[in-house]
Amino acid sequence: MLPDIMTKLGKIVFTVIVLLLAGFAVTRMLGKKDQRDHGSGSHASEATRASDASADQAESPVSSFDFIAPGKAPQLPSPRPYTPQNEIITVNLSEYAGYAGLIVANGGLEPNDNSWFAKNAGFKLKITLSEEDSWADLQDGKFAATATTVDVLSNYGRQWQCVVPAQVSWSRGADGIIVRKDIKRVNDLKGKTIATAPFSEAEFFIRYLAQEAGLPVKRLDGPELPRDPEAVNLVFLEDAFDAGDAFLADLKAGGHQLDGCVTWAPKTTEIVEQSGGDARQLVDNRNLLVIADILVFNKGFAQAKPEIVQKIVEGMLLFNDRVRANPEPHLQTIATAFKQYEWTVESTRQELAKVHLSNLPENLAFFRGAIDAAGSFASVFQTANLAYGSELQPSPVAASFFADTKALEALEKEGTLSSQVASIKPIKTSEQAPIEQDPLLTRDIRFYFLPNSAELDMNKKENHDFLSNVNHLLGVSPGSMILLRGHVDDMQKESFRKQGEAFLRKMSLKAMELSTQRAEEVKKRLVEKYPDITPDRLEVVGRGWEEPAGKNPDLNRRVEVQWFTVE
Repeated sequence: MLPDIMTKLGKIVFTVIVLLLAGFAVTRMLGKKDQRDHGSGSHASEATRASDASADQAESPVSSFDFIAPGKAPQLPSPRPYTPQNEIITVNLSEYAGYAGLIVANGGLEPNDNSWFAKNAGFKLKITLSEEDSWADLQDGKFAATATTVDVLSNYGRQWQCVVPAQVSWSRGADGIIVRKDIKRVNDLKGKTIATAPFSEAEFFIRYLAQEAGLPVKRLDGPELPRDPEAVNLVFLEDAFDAGDAFLADLKAGGHQLDGCVTWAPKTTEIVEQSGGDARQLVDNRNLLVIADILVFNKGFAQAKPEIVQKIVEGMLLFNDRVRANPEPHLQTIATAFKQYEWTVESTRQELAKVHLSNLPENLAFFRGAIDAAGSFASVFQTANLAYGSELQPSPVAASFFADTKALEALEKEGTLSSQVASIKPIKTSEQAPIEQDPLLTRDIRFYFLPNSAELDMNKKENHDFLSNVNHLLGVSPGSMILLRGHVDDMQKESFRKQGEAFLRKMSLKAMELSTQRAEEVKKRLVEKYPDITPDRLEVVGRGWEEPAGKNPDLNRRVEVQWFTVE
């Protein structure tokens, strides 16, 4: 009997094996057919590919972009002094019209006998161009100087042994924030995700505006991560152009992972034009003096050769003023210097319109704080410290750690540039008055008034700080205006109503009057405290209890500051 049992069991096992092999063969055949269908290029195969994609890829139009999770600023090498070779001083710059003065003073990029430096300073200047961050090479003594923006200094702090002797220019229109069309002001970025490049003027720009709107900033490692609904959420790519491309890709594909980007021209214009009306420029920095370009020298070299530093600064400021006054004779020289980037005379003219080349009196005001506290080296630097916070810069330094104004002071004393005049004007692109536009941002400030009064309590330090904040906004944006909207609490509104509608209307008018008086009081105190503010840059309106900020009466005793920039 045992052989018969084994025979039956063997048949069962054999049958199971055959069925498994047959199933495997069918699966292979279907797989090959599926592969043939995928390679056919038909409309149906495109649908198959889409359905076979992973869930993340199907839901994320930006999945092909390499988002990064930036930590703190990288460590720089130990400092070494720069040593000139054959009386040739090397300065490393990048593609930017703000360097026009240095380029024209040198007659181009290469060292030559006809440059202003060769004729007036006894050395030749070699200008190299690079789009990579060159801070480590400057620290390592590979060249004498480079240029950056003030905010970048904050990222590196004490480890960066460099000297800042001069401002090169203000960037005025090169940087911009592009957003979905329904976003009208910076406050609307609350809970949104914005793409940009880390530790750049682009990240600083969005951080600065968020800070002024009273919004925190949160860094995310990627756009797929949960957002903070109370903050502006930032995600990062290596380059600000990539950030713009990622936002546009998400927008055109109907995605919802990115709500905007911070990038620079010409990418800002490209995104708006290619979005089919779905994107708009929220703001650029034409009329926001926050992106300040500066010369940065190797510290060891600057200390050993202060006379060379002074001459480089003098040549730059001399020709900054000349190019600014009459750019036409210099366009070809600048375009030739940037020929590797395919600049033409016309594109050079357009790029120069996006910068304000700084002269000597503007430099002196910039470093002394005489433009206004808002438009000074120290203010921009401190703003960057605050914007990045202790998590990214746990050991911040003062602006004086970097600034060295000896060259500027020597030029002022010599008087060779005494004919230069400070002039920074608003750039208008339309005739519409700024107060008729949507405000760039709003902020509720609870000024402290004396009891049952429209008089500010000037013994309160907070009131002085609040006035300073408003002055800062006016100072940082030439031509901008502030609308002060006064509010009072509506705590007694219902008790007034019980006394009749006529009494309620009477008290409503009194509330409107008190709120107007309080807004007027803020305006009066601003003009008294900061005489450079012209009264026509401040408008007031009282809203009584008509626009409560919530149920808490303390929150409703406020003055809403609306900031209108020139468009």
